[in-house]
Amino acid sequence: MEIIWLGHSCFRIRGREAIVITDPCPPSTGYTIGKPAAAIVTISHDHEDHSYLKGVAGSPTQIAGPGEYEIEGVFVTGVSTYHDNQQGQILGKNLAFILDTEDIRVCHLGDLGHSPTAEQVEELSGLDILLIPVGGHTTIDGAAAAEVVSLLEPRLVIPMHYGTQATKSELDPLDRFLREMGIKAVEPQPKLITSRASLPHEMQVVVLDYKR
Repeated sequence: MEIIWLGHSCFRIRGREAIVITDPCPPSTGYTIGKPAAAIVTISHDHEDHSYLKGVAGSPTQIAGPGEYEIEGVFVTGVSTYHDNQQGQILGKNLAFILDTEDIRVCHLGDLGHSPTAEQVEELSGLDILLIPVGGHTTIDGAAAAEVVSLLEPRLVIPMHYGTQATKSELDPLDRFLREMGIKAVEPQPKLITSRASLPHEMQVVVLDYKR
C-alpha cells in the first residue's frame, strides 16, 4: 500500500485493488492536488475544501454517506460523527471512513470535531493506520487529537489538516500535536509504503510532506 498526502485532508491511497482519494480539496486551500485518477472518492462532509470532485480524474465511485460498501475489492465503512463538539449544531455532520484492503485497516477521520463516543470507538477499532486532523479551529486540536489516538490505538498515525506554508486556512502548526504525543521532531517523508508484514508493533507517528 502506498499513501501520499496531497494536502489539507486529501490523500491518495493506492492498493493492489484500487486507488482511493479522500476529501479532494480545491486550489483555494493553497494546495494543488493535480488531477489524480481514482476508483473511489470519499467525502467526509460537503464543505468545498473537502469535496472538490472536479479535482479527480475519471468517473470514480463517490461515497458520502454512512454504511458499508464494497468497490473493486475495497471494503469501505462510513461512520457518522460530528464536525464540532456540539453534535453538529455549529458545523454539521462529519463522516469517518474505514478502508479495508490488503489486510490493512485505514481510517480517515475527516473533519472530526469531538472525542469519539464509546460506540464510535468500537466502530473504529482495530485500526492499523489513522489519518487524523490536528490543526484545531474547525476540528480537534493537537491535544484532543492525541487523546483520540490513545482511544483508537492505531499502529501508524498520520496527521493532516494543520498549518503549513501552503495552507490558506487558520490552522495550528504540526508541532503542537507532536508535543502532545511526546515527540520532538519527525522527518517528513514523501510517501508511506507499507504492508501487513511491515506494520510496526508499537505505535508510530509518520509525517508526510504534501505533494507540491
